[in-house]
Amino acid sequence: MLIQFLTAAGVLAVLTMVPGPDMAVVTKRAVSFGWQDALRTVGGITGGLLIWGVLTVVGLAAVLAASATAYTVVKLAGAAYLVLLGVQALLDSRRVRARVAGAVPGAPVGNPWRTGLVSNVFNPKIAVFYTGLLPTLAPSGLSPHTGMALLVLLHAALTAVWLGGYVMLLAKARGFFQKPAVRRAMDRVTGVVLIGFGLKVATTQP
Repeated sequence: MLIQFLTAAGVLAVLTMVPGPDMAVVTKRAVSFGWQDALRTVGGITGGLLIWGVLTVVGLAAVLAASATAYTVVKLAGAAYLVLLGVQALLDSRRVRARVAGAVPGAPVGNPWRTGLVSNVFNPKIAVFYTGLLPTLAPSGLSPHTGMALLVLLHAALTAVWLGGYVMLLAKARGFFQKPAVRRAMDRVTGVVLIGFGLKVATTQP
């Protein structure tokens, strides 16, 4: 069972470190509003994973993953939200000149915890991932529900540690990111990335 658990941990760690919408959202919050705001966003993302975990354990996520209509509704809602965040980032890039170089981060736009939570909850790929992959990784020595719950908690913890560490690395380079030209470039890049992820989510199939 230990070998199975370590294997599952390795797979989850690799999947956690693959850049995706969560990292793009966190990058935007960290660069625009500071590391504390970004850590709250990470908390929201982690909360979204736990919500999906609960739905998976009780079986509701499997229903969503199996229902084309439900999957499409959640998929389009999540895609629209990511595109909205991307457009906001692009608009922010045009307002950088009005900010004072080296100043403290501006007033946050939107609740960071809610931003992370919504971006994750409206990602139906998590439902497919949890119902399709996690059961194959669950240790055979545990009951299905216990094994799944354990892996969900592990995935949430890995995500919090990975994104939290990423935020602190960004904080170390805060002076660099506060330069107007860099801020403008980062806003444009994250805006395009978020819109790209939104379009990808909208066009992918279960």
